[in-house]
Amino acid sequence: MDEEKCRIPPKSKINLKDFDPNDTSLFDGGKKEAKAAMVELNQKLSELQELLYAEGKHKLLIILQAMDTGGKDGTIRSVFEGVNPQGVKVASFKTPTALELSHDYLWRIHQHTPARGEVVIFNRSQYEDVLVVRVHSLVPEEVWSKRYEHINAFERMLCDEGTTILKFYLHIDLKEQAKRFLARVEDPTKQWKFNPGDLSERERWNEYMHAYEDMLNRTSTAWAPWYVIPANKKWYRNWLIAKIVVKTLKDLDMHYPQPAEDLEHYHKRLLEMTLSEA
Repeated sequence: MDEEKCRIPPKSKINLKDFDPNDTSLFDGGKKEAKAAMVELNQKLSELQELLYAEGKHKLLIILQAMDTGGKDGTIRSVFEGVNPQGVKVASFKTPTALELSHDYLWRIHQHTPARGEVVIFNRSQYEDVLVVRVHSLVPEEVWSKRYEHINAFERMLCDEGTTILKFYLHIDLKEQAKRFLARVEDPTKQWKFNPGDLSERERWNEYMHAYEDMLNRTSTAWAPWYVIPANKKWYRNWLIAKIVVKTLKDLDMHYPQPAEDLEHYHKRLLEMTLSEA
């Protein structure tokens, strides 16, 4: 699978400067062709999600991490367009509440992990505790540095209990982020998304890149891999993630449950009822 070039092998030592946020090399075409391909992928994803829900055996957890304007919300809207909302949930993790801070940092995360038959998408995640917490020194290094292993163990437990985990880092560059901030300020329907504090975070870009590199290097595992998704081109980002999610669901080899009893008798009765009421 060509998409494997985006997957970070366990115990790697990658540098994000080696990943081009403008890369579109895995798609043989452009924006117009990708949108057409997305229609087919959305349909297939809808079918597979329905099968996942009906079979009720597997769980899928999708984690999205990115810098501000990286495209987490847009990815969720585009990739999961048309799926049955009964079996798909989105959990967004913002600044922890006082109650959440009174527990361990994984407490609020575990409550939102998927049940059998569900797809759950994390818009930000437990990784905030080795990203923003690290960059802003909200806890000492001796505390946050232990969290990589905590998270690996937590995800291993979820995997052992039947959860398939996909983690996507949406990779944009400084220039693209500036363009997206500007678009928010200039569009009255998007101004509500702009936070002046985002510009202060932007000044810490290099610190965040180092934090993301450590996150990718230390927490991409065989059971919960990270994918670095080139995300400057939204159409390519959406297509690539949809392709990986669809393949992952196909590989689960799911089947619709067999009926508890022979339905031939009920089939005949229903046919008779239909004919008599015609």
